[in-house]
Amino acid sequence: MPDHVSQPRLLLRRLHSVMAGSGRPQDRLDRVVRVIAQNMVAEVCSIYLSRAGGILELFATEGLKEEAVHQTRLRVGEGLVGLVAERGLPLNLSEAPQHPRFVYRPETGEDIYHSFLGVPILRTGKVVGVLVVQNVAPRRYKPEEVEALQTISMVIAELVGSGTLVDKDELSEDTATTGEPVTLDGMSLAGGVGAGVAVFHQPQVKITRTVADDVDTERLRLEEAIAEMRLQLEQLIEHPDLAHGGEHREVLETYRMFAYDQGWQEKMRDAVQSGLTAEAAVDRVQQENRARMYKIRDPYLRERVSDFEDLATRLIRIIQGDDSDYRTKLSEDSVLVARNIGPAELMEYDKQYLRAIVLEEGSATSHVTIIARAMGVPVLGRVQGLLTHVEAGEWVIVDTGNEHVYIRPADDVVETYKATLELQERLYAEYAAERDLPAETMDGHKITLFMNAGLLVDLPSLDNTGAEGIGLFRTEFQFMVSPALPRVDEQTKIYNAALDAAGDRPVVFRTLDIGGDKPVPFLPRDEEENPAMGWRAIRIALDRPALLRYQLRALLYAAEGRTLHVMFPMIAEVAELRRCKAILQKEIERLKKHDRTPPKEVKVGCMLEVPSLSWQLDLLLKEIDFLSIGTNDLMQFFFACDRGNPRLANRYDLLAPPVLAFLHMIIRACDNAGVPVTLCGEMGGRPIEAMALVALGLRRISISPTSVGPVKRMLRSINLKQLQDFLLSNITSPEHSIRDSLVNFARDHNIKV
Repeated sequence: MPDHVSQPRLLLRRLHSVMAGSGRPQDRLDRVVRVIAQNMVAEVCSIYLSRAGGILELFATEGLKEEAVHQTRLRVGEGLVGLVAERGLPLNLSEAPQHPRFVYRPETGEDIYHSFLGVPILRTGKVVGVLVVQNVAPRRYKPEEVEALQTISMVIAELVGSGTLVDKDELSEDTATTGEPVTLDGMSLAGGVGAGVAVFHQPQVKITRTVADDVDTERLRLEEAIAEMRLQLEQLIEHPDLAHGGEHREVLETYRMFAYDQGWQEKMRDAVQSGLTAEAAVDRVQQENRARMYKIRDPYLRERVSDFEDLATRLIRIIQGDDSDYRTKLSEDSVLVARNIGPAELMEYDKQYLRAIVLEEGSATSHVTIIARAMGVPVLGRVQGLLTHVEAGEWVIVDTGNEHVYIRPADDVVETYKATLELQERLYAEYAAERDLPAETMDGHKITLFMNAGLLVDLPSLDNTGAEGIGLFRTEFQFMVSPALPRVDEQTKIYNAALDAAGDRPVVFRTLDIGGDKPVPFLPRDEEENPAMGWRAIRIALDRPALLRYQLRALLYAAEGRTLHVMFPMIAEVAELRRCKAILQKEIERLKKHDRTPPKEVKVGCMLEVPSLSWQLDLLLKEIDFLSIGTNDLMQFFFACDRGNPRLANRYDLLAPPVLAFLHMIIRACDNAGVPVTLCGEMGGRPIEAMALVALGLRRISISPTSVGPVKRMLRSINLKQLQDFLLSNITSPEHSIRDSLVNFARDHNIKV
């Protein structure tokens, strides 16, 4: 790379002088491409800008035919330029014509050029154009050349946005909302229903000064801002709401770790050294982070980009001296609307008025989702086109159950959802009033209702719902938010809190069920064609026995003097269970050697999730104190049906005769062996399915806290003998499902489902 290209500061100054000059916007744009071509030693430099309808128009070029300007147009996704715009990532090719996306436009005369480097022109996270350089000779551009062009594109983006280079009315703007009702689909990230006025999360920061006048001054501004940002985060973590610790505090502590990331800081310092202002340097590095992390297929790692964006925005505001409270003060029921949001920012909104969150991005493993769950706020993510369809102040209804967001809903929809919310509140009040009533059928059969948990914030629901214990405590969450393997004492603290909250009620701890759709940052992952059936849960634990040993040690420490229920997931054969029990026994013996108080007793169970284990039931039931049926995984393996595939979502029914016959066989085997059996999948939380389960003989169900009330009400309205006679007479039906028959039975017998 030539020496003058290795000094981007010089190039930035030359561009700055061009931009500060007089003349028509088109003349300045022409001078810009000329300066870039000269400094990059490129035969061609072209700028394409976005027009309405997803069109990229050639606005200026040095090297291509002049008559192509404002004539050559490509759709987003068309040709190499369209590919750069579509992906929002640089494209570096030594033989551009050989690329399958290459499109030749004869009016440009670009057929003689082989090498191609295109970078997106990004503004406020959106592609507003593409900057391209080309050369006749085949060559792959060096990384420093790519970085230089990205820096230049950032400067161009701000000037395009300000109207300095191009009249704003020549460019596309986001499609305005139509005022008509709109329903958008998304993905449920945190359950619930919420409605309120749309409130946009903080507006994007605007950078008006990109080229540094004095590098030393900019470096000092950056260092002072980093120190101030760290101070703010320390104060946030000490907020009274987080005084009791828990997973949401751990999320923010992990988030704080990003603020101390040395690699991130060094890149910003290098960007300042290249001639950018402190705020432009932060933005420049964040664009690189975003582009690089979006290439990563691991969903957990990809979601970390939102944490860095949150930090970058904070840092830019500090640099610019913007200490204003830029967030909208919530004074009425509100729905927060954003492309994405960082966890610290969410914590700063008034949760008294926050009814729901809607995101264009987001995932179940994102930190903001974790915080929202802890706050009890519904979240709908992956809503494509959200920001182009809604305006601040418009009424929005979020229904995560149906995975819809209703924007400017029609009056009848509003009334329906108001009625739904009112009914929901009334039912919650009624369930609360029935909290202390037994889950007993009309003919005197007692059913034990446990609740599922995984967050410390779930624990108050034990008392609020009247659940008789925790039938499934998912321990993996603490591991999913930790950048390193949590220490034994950290794990012990969580498990001890769960046992303390339960008092005399049992807590069944499931050991780590990670992998598949639950990655952890400290374990390397390979791409798997079928991750649900891949390296996950007990398979990871047995291959990495230290993980299991430390977790079992923490559980034993937490349960000193009390009963410990420990359960192993994803067991496929009895031999696996025996290996787990051997590791547990070694940890029990270790307690004695170190004079630690052991649990009063240790009860061992396993999850029945893999159908193969059902062919070893006789052997299995001699090895365990209790069994839990995990229908979420069991049923997808049972039907060979990916539960995440929308095409198959309604293909198979949990009330199909083969399912009921299979579960009936398992329940009878456990009863005959005197081994308690609990069902802890989502199936048990729906009243109509729960009705079928108790008719099969199941007497223990573990469900989400919100399901305890509805299921208890259903149980108290049935005559179990009548129900059993009906169900068992239909269990051999050749029909796809007996759901309709059960619904009709419930209606005819006044069962509250």
